[in-house]
Amino acid sequence: MHWGEDVALEKHYVPKRSQRTRSVLTFFAQDAGTHNLVYANADVSKAAQAREVLAFCDHWREFSGTDPATLVLDQRVTTHEVLAELDLRGVRFITLRMRTVALMRHIEAIEPGAWRSVSLDRDGNYRKPQVVDETVRITNYPGEVRQFVVRGLGREAPTVIITNDRASTVRQVIERYARRMTIEQRLAEAIRSFHLDALASAVPLNVDLDVVLSVLAGAVCASLRRRLGAGYANATPDTLQRRFLHTGGVIDHRGDVVTVRLDRRTYSPVLRSADIPEIAVPWWGGRTLRFDYA
Repeated sequence: MHWGEDVALEKHYVPKRSQRTRSVLTFFAQDAGTHNLVYANADVSKAAQAREVLAFCDHWREFSGTDPATLVLDQRVTTHEVLAELDLRGVRFITLRMRTVALMRHIEAIEPGAWRSVSLDRDGNYRKPQVVDETVRITNYPGEVRQFVVRGLGREAPTVIITNDRASTVRQVIERYARRMTIEQRLAEAIRSFHLDALASAVPLNVDLDVVLSVLAGAVCASLRRRLGAGYANATPDTLQRRFLHTGGVIDHRGDVVTVRLDRRTYSPVLRSADIPEIAVPWWGGRTLRFDYA
């Protein structure tokens, strides 16, 4: 949220503080394979937020040539009408269904013999939830959707998942939806490391810049993690900054070669063994950048 006095900002829910306050509503999308944030839009209004997922599909089609195969969505991101449009485009979706009074009555009426246990490939507790797999109709959605009522995931009330994916198994759908939690982890990292929740200005250009720089910084940190080796596969950006990026040194510029000589630190052996190549920087006049480790 923004700490200034600009009244042009809308009031949105701020999870960190459990209140509605003047803030910027931002849409994020994450790649399931790399866990990198691949799309963000800081110009989302409350009235248009439900269709932002379609804007993301258009963006993905523009750069890849096809719509995304599967989208795992937070239930507050879209509506049933938009889910119908995704189905028409051939995009599989997985999202939660809001637990209304009528839905809770339906869940309470489920026969005990209808529940069956599913073993999930995950660490920790709640690896064997009980699931009811059924086909239902939902409001403002033409046709039927597949619905999973899941209990035993650590919540008091059952979790209700809806999808148009009829080919995947119950286990595959539940595990795929559970991976959505990783985007919240990435956002928490961006808040902790890049101060994503402390916007520099209410001016739209600056808000966009804050979000874009956060996405780029996250991608750079992800690239560094891969180059550092298996021991840092899950290192957070603040850990990378503290151990590596805050290292001082000397810059030696000789002709078209720029050498960065980093000071000796506890984690210097990790950098020496990392896969960090010399590169020619196109926007730097083709100069070569290399690193030298003490």
